[in-house]
Amino acid sequence: MTGDKVILTCAMSGAVTTRKQCPAIPYTVEDYAAEAKRAFDAGAAVVHIHAREDDGQPTYSAQRYRAIAAAIGEACPILLNFSTGAIGMPIEDRVAHIVEVRPHIGALNMGSMNYAKYSEKRRDFVFEFVFSNPFHEIIWLLRKMNESGVKPELECFDTGHVASAGPLLHMEVLRPPLDFSLIMGVDGGIPATARHLAFQAQNLPAGSTWKVIGISRDQWMLAGAALSLGGHVRIGLEDNFYLPDGEMARSNGDLVAQAATMARSVGREVATVDEAKSMLGIA
Repeated sequence: MTGDKVILTCAMSGAVTTRKQCPAIPYTVEDYAAEAKRAFDAGAAVVHIHAREDDGQPTYSAQRYRAIAAAIGEACPILLNFSTGAIGMPIEDRVAHIVEVRPHIGALNMGSMNYAKYSEKRRDFVFEFVFSNPFHEIIWLLRKMNESGVKPELECFDTGHVASAGPLLHMEVLRPPLDFSLIMGVDGGIPATARHLAFQAQNLPAGSTWKVIGISRDQWMLAGAALSLGGHVRIGLEDNFYLPDGEMARSNGDLVAQAATMARSVGREVATVDEAKSMLGIA
């Protein structure tokens, strides 16, 4: 039985966070393998990967993704989820690593939005830009994932992004069962509250799996809400550096261990890799 199981996904690095902000951010291939092993040992079934060069610069090099994937595979049998999100990059470059390396899962942004971070102290935006993901690009990326046998993970920053799955299902470029990531707390997207999360979850197509991605310290409140609602959880240094008591995590494994403890405290068990594959419909 997997009905009460929770899939823990670990987003290990992101593309913009640095070691100046958190020393545990992985840069080298060896770093990624070690962090993936720590996450796996703590209960993660999936790792979400934005590749970095040894100096920390983000890269979409298929060669680099292949090296990271190989090192992680030697360290542990965790499922691999590769990012495709980027600004100002040719769409072919955003998916080449998916096509060539063929991870288990490919993250796919489901709509355009104003993407920003606002500082109340500054009374100004720390950054703001338009994150463009038009339908024709989503469809193109989906077809590439389908051809490569890669499961799409539908990343939704607002309710309209969830609804965007409808036409794509009708076109049969999306194939059930669907897997959604509900990202909350980005300025320009849906607010990070338990009520908004419940509303999002109620609007998903029947039979879908879903997880919450909470940004910064909202991560723990939203993780608790998702666990109570029957959803799954993403944690990791891409989204949040801190444990609930405010202490900075020493590794991604610290964050995964906290999420696993929370899951068990509400009567749910952490899914194994094989159980996660079955729940997600991955061959």
